[in-house]
Amino acid sequence: MRKNKNKMSSGKPKQQVGILDRALSKGKGEVNLSAFALLFSEIVQYCQNRVHSVNELHGKLSEFGQEVGVRMLDLLAVRERGSRRETRLINILLFIKGQVWKALFGKEADNLEHATGDDSTYYIIEKEPVVNKFISVPKDRSGLNCAAFNAGIVEGILSATNFPAKVSAHWHKGTTLMIKFDEAVLQRERAIDAK
Repeated sequence: MRKNKNKMSSGKPKQQVGILDRALSKGKGEVNLSAFALLFSEIVQYCQNRVHSVNELHGKLSEFGQEVGVRMLDLLAVRERGSRRETRLINILLFIKGQVWKALFGKEADNLEHATGDDSTYYIIEKEPVVNKFISVPKDRSGLNCAAFNAGIVEGILSATNFPAKVSAHWHKGTTLMIKFDEAVLQRERAIDAK
């Protein structure tokens, strides 16, 4: 016996589930490297057409990165952290070096170092960042380091988590992101240690 599709069910009407009501799945979390390279080269070209110097280009890439960092933090906080907030400086740096880098680039950053003699400076080192891999640098912009985008990501995450810092990209041991924390962060760390 066939059921008539046009018949109304006697139960309650089925509620529509919106995209915002669904749980966030982890999914594959992978993006094709060619697609990423194409998209990122377009970002670099967009920025390059709107600036006059390498320093301005670094600043523009950093601004784009900051936006990505804030959004990435929101996503990871919901998916992986269970809304747990880091309150210690070293923990937030390890979170960035590990979980953020894995989510963005498929692997942890190569190293995290503390500057000797300077409590406010840390370094995230990546020997071969994917953002520098497929960029051909023109001769008039020989100092260009596209990892300024990564520096912006780190700065955006640190600012959003109340660890204000200035982050810049440098050519050293591959690429090094230099993180210089505000004095207020260091004072807070000392107060926590004193308890």
